[in-house]
Formats: sequence, C-alpha cells, structure tokens
Amino acid sequence: MMTSFATLTIGQAPRSDIAPLLMTHLPDEPVTHVGLLDGLSREQIEQRYAPQEGEAVLVALLLDGSQVLLAAAGAERGLQEKIHQLEAQGCATILLLCGGEFSSLHADSALLIEPERMIPPLIGAMVGTHRAGIVVPVESQIGWQTNKWRKLEQAPCFAVASPYLPDDQALTDAAIRFAEQGAEVVVLDCFGYNHHHVEVLEQHLDIPVLLANVLMVQLAAELVA
Repeated sequence: MMTSFATLTIGQAPRSDIAPLLMTHLPDEPVTHVGLLDGLSREQIEQRYAPQEGEAVLVALLLDGSQVLLAAAGAERGLQEKIHQLEAQGCATILLLCGGEFSSLHADSALLIEPERMIPPLIGAMVGTHRAGIVVPVESQIGWQTNKWRKLEQAPCFAVASPYLPDDQALTDAAIRFAEQGAEVVVLDCFGYNHHHVEVLEQHLDIPVLLANVLMVQLAAELVA
C-alpha cells in the first residue's frame, strides 16, 4: 500500500542498514521504501547502469549485501522516473537516500528532499573556516565531490573507504590522511556509513566525526513531522 511518505534509494529497498536510523528519527507512521534497482538482477543492473570510462559514479547497495557501481547520469534518469511514479501513486513527501549530486531531479507535486542540497550548506555553517575531511566510497567520486563541497570556506581533503566492504584498514588509512592534512572535522558522506565507521575513525582522531545520513534524517524529520 502506498503511503504519503516514501524513501528512495539508488540501490534496492528496503535498506536494512538505514532502517534503524529512519525508525529512530522519522514520525511513527507508515513509510514506503522504494529502490532504483528493485527487482533487477546484477546482469540487468550492469546492462542499464554500468558506468563508462570517465563517467561520474555512484555506489549502490543490493539486498544481498553487495555493492554495485552505477553511472550517475543513468541513475539520475532512473530516479526521476521513480519520483514521477511515486507522485502518481499519491506520495506527498520523498526522501532521497543518497548524497550524490544530481543536476535536475524534481518533483511536480511532492516535497522532494535531496541531501546534496541540504548537507553541504549545513556542514559549511558548522565548520566555518575549519578544514573538513570528507570520506567517500570510491576514489572516482572525489572529482565531483570537490564540486559538491566547493562553497566551504576552506577546501576539504578527501579519503576513500566503502561503507559496504568490511575494511577497517581503509578507515584507519583515512584517519592518518586527515591527520596529515590538518582536518578539523570529518564528514562520512554516504548513506551507507554508520556508527561503527565513526568509532573506527575516532580511535585515531581527536576531532568531531559526523554522519551525513544522521544529519539528513534529523532534518527530514523536522520537515515531515
């Protein structure tokens, strides 16, 4: 049954890794969970969304716990179709569970909540002139992430650690990188990161570590309460 509030992920729904966060902060009412890749096999996903060399890339989580790389432009077109479908079914509020930068997503009647429009200005207001360290899932994302965070008063530094791979060493390496580059706050900029990732970083850093997904869901809760 369609509800008035829906979450939309670039992977497959429901997102069991994000469900506890949503249940903690969002209103106690039914929520519809929709994924761009719902019902698709890995082969079908690769046929539709596999990135070509040089294309901007997004990292999505499948129901089996594995990750897959998507071409950002193709994913944006697919997400737009999903948004129109949700609106046609009467959904009034759509929370996008992805921090990717999309150029033209829009809703005709529903309230579309896009993290990339809200999180960078919020982080910018929080950190001011201090330098931020941004953790992203894959190396190829750093290019467009630089553009996403361009309005920070001081250019951020970046490190790579996928939230969907059991690799604490990558997080440890990220902490070392941030310490060397003078980061004064760290932002885990993907909806897949959780408090475990925060704890690993905090073992090596004596600076604040922020989860972009927590900030986003808290803001969304205020909008839909």
